[in-house]
Amino acid sequence: MASIKNLKKDINYTLGDIIEECYVWELLNPKEDASKSEAIINEAITTFDELLDKVHAKDIENKKSHYKAISQELESKAKSLIEKVNNL
Repeated sequence: MASIKNLKKDINYTLGDIIEECYVWELLNPKEDASKSEAIINEAITTFDELLDKVHAKDIENKKSHYKAISQELESKAKSLIEKVNNL
């Protein structure tokens, strides 16, 4: 892990791209029901909040493993959200 700053940027950019992809899908498919994409957006926002809360946690014994776990959690949740976007 290079830095906490880079981890925060990764979280922001990754989940922001997923949200943006949902908005693009909504624009390209105006006749489709947007509730599915809105649910994905809400899940991405919730994930963003949860991950940043973990990044800002103060009482951590092993910081390196804590931030590495956050990075892995970001990767797994992002893959899950991308699969949902692809299935729209």
